[in-house]
Amino acid sequence: MTDLKLYTKITTLPDSLKNEVVDFIDFIITKSKRDVRKPHKGRTFGYAKDAIVLKPGFDDPLEDFKAYS
Repeated sequence: MTDLKLYTKITTLPDSLKNEVVDFIDFIITKSKRDVRKPHKGRTFGYAKDAIVLKPGFDDPLEDFKAYS
């Protein structure tokens, strides 16, 4: 749609609807500014290294489950 067609349609509206159009245009402008997102940094390799430590004997069978084997 060209600017001239848009202007022609807006000028035919009553004043109350023109105010709604202005409010909607303001809403679209603020929404477009808000949607600008920061670039994603990505994950750093090795960030969680040594965060989880398994104790010796972690894989050993438990006494409670010997009856099931």
